[in-house]
Amino acid sequence: MKRSRNILGIAAIIGTLAFTAVAQTSLKSVDGEQIDIQRQSGKAVILAVGASWLPLSAKQAEFTNSLARKYAGKNVAIFFVLTDSINSKSKNHATDEELRAWATKNRVSVKILRDPDGAGTLRKFSIDQLPSFVVLDKGGNASGEPFGGVDPNFDITVPISKKVDSLL
Repeated sequence: MKRSRNILGIAAIIGTLAFTAVAQTSLKSVDGEQIDIQRQSGKAVILAVGASWLPLSAKQAEFTNSLARKYAGKNVAIFFVLTDSINSKSKNHATDEELRAWATKNRVSVKILRDPDGAGTLRKFSIDQLPSFVVLDKGGNASGEPFGGVDPNFDITVPISKKVDSLL
């Protein structure tokens, strides 16, 4: 009996983790639209993952806009995922309105998505630093390691473009 409970407990934990991993691929935009970033109709996907409070995310926005121009009209979806917390008690809290204002200020030309707990996307795609970029293949799977960090003196769009071009 005790063994059965242990097995059921382990199964419940595995089920919860599997559900969490799947659920975290669906993010809400700051405009209220629910988007599953891993189910983009056979498109390669570029995720710019940052935070409005992080100064380098402004440079990341420039790189993201450059990628959006390059891949406009191609089979590529690009999203900016902001990890600002929805919890008003968090020091990294931001409202949707504040994130829209940040996007306007930085002229972000792609859809802004929220990571509601500020860490789900980081865990899902093994991102260990912000800002970062993640490229997903047409099946919605991470294609290689994240492109971590943004150096204002290095055009990160070059290696990202090479990765994306290899998927098209």
